[in-house]
Amino acid sequence: MSSESASPGKRAAGRLLLLIPYVALLWLPFYNDARPSFAGFPFFYWYQLLWVPLTSLILYVIYRWVR
Repeated sequence: MSSESASPGKRAAGRLLLLIPYVALLWLPFYNDARPSFAGFPFFYWYQLLWVPLTSLILYVIYRWVR
């Protein structure tokens, strides 16, 4: 690890990227439906479960980019 800190522009962009999953899951009327189902799971459940690996991927990208 380098002793230099990330530039303010990179930090701001990282914070904006962190808002993506927050907004996607905050707006409940968007995904409050049973259809389409996937593997027997209603859309309401698999949409939320889809965001678990997506959020992990976003966090990884931010960590590697801002570091």
